[in-house]
Amino acid sequence: MGVLHRPKITAIIPAFNEEATIAHVVEVVISSPLIDECFVVSDGSTDHTAEIARRARATQVFERSTCGGKGAAMLYAVAQTDAAILVFFDADLRGLTTDHIERLVLPVISGAKAMNVGLRDRGMFWTNFSRYLPLISGERALIRRIVDEIPPEYVQGFMVEVALNYFCKYHKLRYGSVFLPGLSIRRKYEKVGIKKAAGQYIHMFFQILTAMFILRMARIFKQF
Repeated sequence: MGVLHRPKITAIIPAFNEEATIAHVVEVVISSPLIDECFVVSDGSTDHTAEIARRARATQVFERSTCGGKGAAMLYAVAQTDAAILVFFDADLRGLTTDHIERLVLPVISGAKAMNVGLRDRGMFWTNFSRYLPLISGERALIRRIVDEIPPEYVQGFMVEVALNYFCKYHKLRYGSVFLPGLSIRRKYEKVGIKKAAGQYIHMFFQILTAMFILRMARIFKQF
């Protein structure tokens, strides 16, 4: 499928207090010829995330008064577009390039994959090791059907990435990962300090494990 005849593609960036990195992410995303529109959802941010995203020329910036969580922010933006392909990016990325976007998006445009997930650059050992772990990265391109057909209650908080993976697995949709060299994130300890970051990491991993259990049970009872 040629680029001139490809389906509409919307990039969605959920963000909570990411004023330090949001401008770079938006600027790279809108510079990609593969992206038709870039939506930023400031999910209850108390800093200048929304203002900076507008200055960076995001197509639309939505401001939610309270923090509803990553999944809710993503669904909110999805409801604002009719794009056939959706591309999600975390707002705290460092080193994002248009080459990364191509690596994510082109396999979905071609139909080779229904969902393609980016693996950040953690060095040779950890990057190779991460290939054997659940795909929980926030950088992913996918056909719209995957999001539309998942019941909203399973796309909440950090459950969202697990739900997207499970949907593809259960419905036999081809999905996989791609290495994104040079891509990293601003770590939690840089934002909130080591002590608070440790608690957030524990909470996040607990949510992911809980999500895996909930989704397996939902599948058994044919609710997912």
